[in-house]
Amino acid sequence: MQLTQPAVLSRLLERLLGQIGSVVVGKPVQILDSVACLLAGGHLLIEDVPGVGKTTLAHALAAALGLRFARVQFTADLTPSDLIGVSVYERNRESFVFHQGPVFTQVLLADEINRAGPRTQSALLEAMEEHQVSVDGETLRLPAPFFVIATQNPAEQIGTHALPESQLDRFLMCLTLGYPDPASERALLEGHDRRAAVRELAAVMGAAELQAAQAAVQQVHAAPALLDYLQALIAATRDGRWFVQGLSPRAALGLLRAARARALLARRDHVIPEDLQALAVPVLAHRLQPRPGAGRSRAAQVQAMIEAVGLV
Repeated sequence: MQLTQPAVLSRLLERLLGQIGSVVVGKPVQILDSVACLLAGGHLLIEDVPGVGKTTLAHALAAALGLRFARVQFTADLTPSDLIGVSVYERNRESFVFHQGPVFTQVLLADEINRAGPRTQSALLEAMEEHQVSVDGETLRLPAPFFVIATQNPAEQIGTHALPESQLDRFLMCLTLGYPDPASERALLEGHDRRAAVRELAAVMGAAELQAAQAAVQQVHAAPALLDYLQALIAATRDGRWFVQGLSPRAALGLLRAARARALLARRDHVIPEDLQALAVPVLAHRLQPRPGAGRSRAAQVQAMIEAVGLV
């Protein structure tokens, strides 16, 4: 499929959002943000209480994008080799043969990632950052495209381990779904089984179309004034007023990529300040720790900072 025409791409992305929305009911903002995350080439973390549709959203994203999908249930006894794979000696070959783990896919759902121990969580770092894994002194490339969609339960629940800051930084966005509104919940109660609906979901795009859309994201224009505003937001996180520690250039680049993807989904060829503002919480909040005594959540502190910075 050729995506050289903006109108063709816009229709395709509109169909993609519609397909996911037919399964994940009443969450248009979260669907838009999650698609923007993948178009920007980022990994997605979904944090919420069990049963609100985190896994359903991950399944729907993979199905609608037509990508190879693997799901790993993270548990306390999961080991890095369970994820990456293991070399097994085979007598008939008289040598060790590497058996690939589930990470060798295009979309990896790391379900309840914070129930695994730190060693297993850290095994994902190289895969997420470099799209490769190192096994027995050899570097193995992962399929392209490659995304990690991880879900995690709130940290106060029993049996969870906080993700290290280095791994949180590898997730472009962290979203929460929340409880459905009454109308959406009624639709869920009266509708068909959502797992069956995901299995029946037709792919709107494939790997080639997705990569063409990602290339289009990179062509979305960011004016110098927009970059000034982005730098002002990042500088505010570092001035010591709002957060314990400021953001790195990686976070700034991630917010810009996500904003470009959001502009593309809105059928614009340029980024506007509202794109940065709308994505500041999902892209930045999980990377920041409010100063002691702030009395606000991470998201509320980011929102307060945005209001204080204003447009430059």
